[in-house]
Amino acid sequence: MERARNIFFAIVVGMFFMACRNEVDSVVEHATDPETTPTMTTDSVCTLVSDSGITKYRITAQTWLMYEEAKKPFWRFPDGLLLEQFDSVFNVAASIVCDSATYFKNDQLWRLDGNVNIETARKEVILTNQLFYSQRSNEIYSDSFVHIEKADRIIEGYGFVSNDRMTTYSLDSVSGIFPAEQQPSSRRRQQGNDSVATDSAVPGVVASPRREHRE
Repeated sequence: MERARNIFFAIVVGMFFMACRNEVDSVVEHATDPETTPTMTTDSVCTLVSDSGITKYRITAQTWLMYEEAKKPFWRFPDGLLLEQFDSVFNVAASIVCDSATYFKNDQLWRLDGNVNIETARKEVILTNQLFYSQRSNEIYSDSFVHIEKADRIIEGYGFVSNDRMTTYSLDSVSGIFPAEQQPSSRRRQQGNDSVATDSAVPGVVASPRREHRE
């Protein structure tokens, strides 16, 4: 009798696990497009980034979408991004804020889009509509219209290149230099919006092609 009870119990347990296994298999086999469906979604992100064991950056974002199974893995920050750079005593030395951002993992390349606002360690303000940051070359650059506010003057032009610390930069084509007090904010915003680049969440499709993101 005891042996029959044990056999019956083993059969019931086996059927239970088979049912569970079949249920899991049906979920795994559900088809999704890895190019448009994120593998992970995170809200209210605040993370620190280290380099050679030293904390150098802080990233803050409302939404972080990771497409790790895409042909070219990428991250999206569709609701904007704040990147802060620390100095040697962990004070915020510089910052970048934008409307949206994309990080292309294989290329180690950031693309910032819409109302990109940079405050450098020298307290200069740089405004543009699209900006790239290459971790491979430690270079920040843009092919869009750029507005730079310095302490004594304002410089505008196209084609911006800088080191990653924003301490040395240049413009490829300068379109105007003005005394700081003669440049109303409404004018600079209007000029900047004339060069709005098309945003795309698909890796490899970028406006203003340049350097490492050129395929």
